Parts: sequence; C-alpha cells; structure tokens
Amino acid sequence: MTLERVIGTRYVVPLREGGSLPAVVETVQADAVSPGGAFVVKFQGAGQGAKALVAEAIVAGLGQALDLPVPRPAIVLIEEGFGNAEPDPEIQDILQGSIGENFGLAYLSGALAFDPAADAAGVDPDLAAAIVWLDALTTNVDRTPRNTNMLLWQQRLWLIDHGAALYLHHRWEGWESRIQSPFPQIKDHVLLGLASDLEAADARLRPRLTDDVLHQMIDDLPDAWLGGEPLFPTLDEHRQAYVTYLRERLHGPRRWLQEAIDAQSRGPERLAVRQTHRYDVDE
Repeated sequence: MTLERVIGTRYVVPLREGGSLPAVVETVQADAVSPGGAFVVKFQGAGQGAKALVAEAIVAGLGQALDLPVPRPAIVLIEEGFGNAEPDPEIQDILQGSIGENFGLAYLSGALAFDPAADAAGVDPDLAAAIVWLDALTTNVDRTPRNTNMLLWQQRLWLIDHGAALYLHHRWEGWESRIQSPFPQIKDHVLLGLASDLEAADARLRPRLTDDVLHQMIDDLPDAWLGGEPLFPTLDEHRQAYVTYLRERLHGPRRWLQEAIDAQSRGPERLAVRQTHRYDVDE
C-alpha cells in the first residue's frame, strides 16, 4: 500500500506529551487519492530527526500489511510559511526545520490512552500476540506499562508512535552481524502477558510480509529522509539495507522470536524489595 501524500494547511495544537513535540495538523489532499483531514504529525525538524520518521513509516506500513489497527498514515508536506502565527519559538524552530516531507497518523479525535490496569481485559489475545510479534521484529522499545503508545478509540485498540523502533539504523556500522540479535527488551512489553501463542502468530503473520511488500514500503520512503550514511553511497543502497535487515530478520533463525517466547514463559519479573536508608540489612 502506497503512503498517501497530503499538504499541511493549519497547525492546530502541539501534543506536549511527546518528547518530539508532534502536533495536530489540518491537511488537504495532494493528489486525487488522499482525502486529507487531521493528522498527528511528527516533524523532521524535531530532535529525533528523520530516522524517527523512517521508523514511524516502516512500522506503520508493516502494521497495515498485517491488518493491525494503525491509524491511517501519510506523508505530510509542510510548505514555507506554515505555522508562522505560532508564538512559541521552539515550535517555530521545529517548523522551519521541517519544510518538506514529514510523517503523520490520522488524528483519532476523542481517543483515550490505553491503561493496562483498566483496559487489559478487553484485549484480544491473538491481537496482543500480533503486536508483540511486530514489536519484537522491529525492536520497538517503546510499548511498556510506563508508555504504552496505544489508544482506545471507537471500542478498538490502535497502535501509535513508533519512532523508537529499528534502533539498528542509529548505528549502521557492523549492522549485518546484528540482524539476528535477540531483543531482550521484549520482556517489558505491556501486552506480553496477554498474548496468545507467539509461534502461531509467527506462522500467521510472517508469510504476509513478502519481498514485494517490503520493497514497496521502503521504496515509498521520501529521499529526504535517507542518505548521509558513509556505508551506503547511494539512496538505493540505503533502501536495500532496510529491506535486507527486515527480510533476514523475518526468515533467519529468528532469535528475537525465541526471546519473546522465553520471556512469555517466564512471566513478569518480580520486583525485588527496595533497599533504602531506612532499613538496616544487618538488623
């Protein structure tokens, strides 16, 4: 599925809960296909930079290919002069650095943050397993009880905020030797204890991520988000590295999957008794 292209027309409101200072942006279609509408936009001029947008687009694309509940993604074009009326200098700096292509997910008006203490009972185990599987595949460190990055909207769970995934691309040196690395952080996943059989999830999901799906998704990334990597002299080589990483991770030994299965079998870690200055362990 090709990413929609829309044009930002109005900066509505910043979402200060996020460290990258995303915002709700009104858009119009950039072609005859995209319907426009309101999007939560991550800006390339924010501190996390273009790599966060790459991770957002790739994980959203994978989620769509797997029929997981991801809000509609789009490339959001920001033009000169956008948001000039915003008085906050921090916002102005971000917008000035974001002229061009940015990433957005459709704004789910009225959505509530997923609360694992209150909302876990309503989560389908097979959906939980699929989400755990996707996050283990893409090394998403950011779906924990402290920061679930999931919303409830229209009685359905939705996945958002994947800029911290694919952390391999922050240091490409030696990347080929790290493709099959396990992902121990999966033990902290907020849905791990709710998930059904992860091997069964793997059997369902992995065949859907064909080479054609991977190539189309990576080819759809804007050129402006890529490049600047000494290991990849051309954009085609940079794109191919993402395809190779995902393909080999999908079809290799899948230590990341076994790590998730083992973590699920162990169950949640027990918290040790906290030692403070109030207690003397020799008493």
